[in-house]
Amino acid sequence: MSQMNRRRALQLLAALGTTGLAAGCGSDTDAGSGSGPGRPIKIGLIVPGVGPNKAIGDEITNGFQLFLTLNDQQLGGHPVTVVPAEEGENAKSGQDAVNRLVKEGVLALTGVVGATVMSGIRETVEEARVPLIGSNASPASLQSVVYIWRTSYVLDEPGEALGTYLRQSGVRGRIAIFGAQGPGTRDVIDGFRRGYEQNGLRLTEQPVLTPDNPNPDRRFFLGAIRATLAKRPDAIFCNYSGAAAVQFIKQLYEEGYRHKVYAPGFLTEGTVLSQLDDGEGGQERARILRYGIETAMNYSPDLNNTANRLFASRYRSTYSTSPTTYAMASYDAAQVLDKAIRLVGADPTPQAVNLALGKIGQIDSPRGAWQFNQPRTPQQKWYLRRVQLDGRLMSNVVVNELSTLG
Repeated sequence: MSQMNRRRALQLLAALGTTGLAAGCGSDTDAGSGSGPGRPIKIGLIVPGVGPNKAIGDEITNGFQLFLTLNDQQLGGHPVTVVPAEEGENAKSGQDAVNRLVKEGVLALTGVVGATVMSGIRETVEEARVPLIGSNASPASLQSVVYIWRTSYVLDEPGEALGTYLRQSGVRGRIAIFGAQGPGTRDVIDGFRRGYEQNGLRLTEQPVLTPDNPNPDRRFFLGAIRATLAKRPDAIFCNYSGAAAVQFIKQLYEEGYRHKVYAPGFLTEGTVLSQLDDGEGGQERARILRYGIETAMNYSPDLNNTANRLFASRYRSTYSTSPTTYAMASYDAAQVLDKAIRLVGADPTPQAVNLALGKIGQIDSPRGAWQFNQPRTPQQKWYLRRVQLDGRLMSNVVVNELSTLG
């Protein structure tokens, strides 16, 4: 089959939605449905290339690139150039990234790992009138936006899903709450309270907020852990990710905690479990499997649906690791851009793509079907995951469906 015919066949399959990778709704006049692809377009990708969030940035980059690889490096029939920009860790660095990409003439923006950066670039994006499809957690305060869409979730949702689960499961007594200082943890805890504190139930313990410190040793957890364990909590709810999650879990069990840990799913996302897994016969593995870590997340690589089987398989073969929620949300960011640009047709503009994003309907995602709600975030299912052995490795395994939020 010639290269042109192969491209045409893939476009037709995508338009029919038969691959589960990209559903289209174009007409005969759409870009890519004539004798060749439409005009080239640029997409700006804002991610951290250094610092504690680099691993998440890499996952987001990988997820977006995988969609392009599976679709002839095109979105909506247009050849794509991805223009990366350093996110940094604050509002100013995020604003600089947006301004640079807008000057380069990007059709849309995507990425953004940090909640602080997302809040800080709000006005810059809205004034530029260039759509941003954020592919990581979003602060609950980010409301009434026109050009900002998110394919991940709002930060209070995993807490709410877990709080409801604990209440309905009869978990009572002292539930200690830990988290890193910052607006993200406040959103997570607010959601947890909203889900748990119903029918007269109350969370009696005050949250213990630890410094958001890049120190890799993180021995500052010890004082807070020891003071909390002296009160003999019956369960722990926490909000950490990456290196902080590894150190918190290690120190928690080293100090004698012997009950279950509950958390939003990023506690055990990425390389966290591999860093905690000391192998068969290891103390850390034995403690985690015996006492249990359960998390709420909108995705797990073991979900059994057609879109996820294709996505997870290709991700593993391409990057030699299982996909995370970060990679999945970025893959979906590419998918919604593909659908919106295809709707616009031969001559897409940022404003036209933004309007089209509100018309794309249901997304056939690796997480399961979802669609944008009025605040421009997904209405989606949440899953309960338990750390279990999958073969010889500790993995996040879906054990239940929690709720639909959004």
